[in-house]
Amino acid sequence: MAEQEFEESVEHVPQEIDSKYRLIILAAKRSKQLQRGARPRIDIDSTKHKPTRIALEEVIRGTVPFHLKIEDETAAKTSA
Repeated sequence: MAEQEFEESVEHVPQEIDSKYRLIILAAKRSKQLQRGARPRIDIDSTKHKPTRIALEEVIRGTVPFHLKIEDETAAKTSA
């Protein structure tokens, strides 16, 4: 994917995704699922698009559920 296409895609990322790095991590994990046989959650021709592109589109459209794991500050202090 060209850098310009990526920058245009990143503009439409849901607010829950707070950085482009989180977007890439989510898309990479979803891409692995697609490569292992998961079916796309969006209507796209999987014969014309690679799993990475499909995964990125799914994340941008908000069809990939995820949750952020936020540590409690007190738990982080006691474990350090």
